[in-house]
Amino acid sequence: MKKQWLSVAVILMVFLSADAYGFSQKGQNCSKCHSLKKEEARSLLKSFDPNIKILDIRTGPAKYLREVDFEANGKKGLVYIDLPKKHLFTGNLIDIQGKNNLTQNRLAEINKINPSQIPLQDALILGNKNAKQKVIVFSDPECPYCAKLHQEMQKVVKERIDIAFYIKMFPLKIHRGAYDKAKAIVCEKSLKLLEDAYNKKTLPAPKCTTSVVDETMKLAEKLGITGDPAMVLPDGRIFVGFKDADALKALVDKK
Repeated sequence: MKKQWLSVAVILMVFLSADAYGFSQKGQNCSKCHSLKKEEARSLLKSFDPNIKILDIRTGPAKYLREVDFEANGKKGLVYIDLPKKHLFTGNLIDIQGKNNLTQNRLAEINKINPSQIPLQDALILGNKNAKQKVIVFSDPECPYCAKLHQEMQKVVKERIDIAFYIKMFPLKIHRGAYDKAKAIVCEKSLKLLEDAYNKKTLPAPKCTTSVVDETMKLAEKLGITGDPAMVLPDGRIFVGFKDADALKALVDKK
């Protein structure tokens, strides 16, 4: 949250300095005089990465900023460039009224994947297995925010029989006991064991030999998922971090 407000502060500084650029007159269409082509954007950004590729440029939701989608080192990202092409902004752009992270939403769009490439035979199912909307969740049994998200997911499936969560064990290396707990949960394919882990109860040792957890870790790396919890929505958008029940339903319902 602190980083988000810092980003907002930076944007406000850009807005407040707009008069100095001479495009703050009422009714003026600034984009007519301040175009930004892909080659120009690449020239501005290539000092950060000489192999950078510009994918798309749009007039962003913030009046004096252009949104620039790029790809570098096999990963897609988003930066903002002001109309005079003097400032680069790489933080989160927040819609204050709607409290939406516009940057996160856009990154989810440009990094969409095909959910069918994620195997689900090992996943724990929370909700109706015949639900039309399947949300794939990468979760760590020792992750506190995963535990909080799980509680919100439980609220969602109580309200919405059309949404189910398919949970895959993705233990992070920073959590020492998570790997063995993940294997124990996968061996028994048990939601109860996962919930016991979230409640800090002792789990039994893994009762099988399985490569599922290692395969999931490799898959997460391939998909660019580096943190928990991470959700892959039915349309392929990826979101990392905690969301409450209402936000989860809104993400699924957004077309």
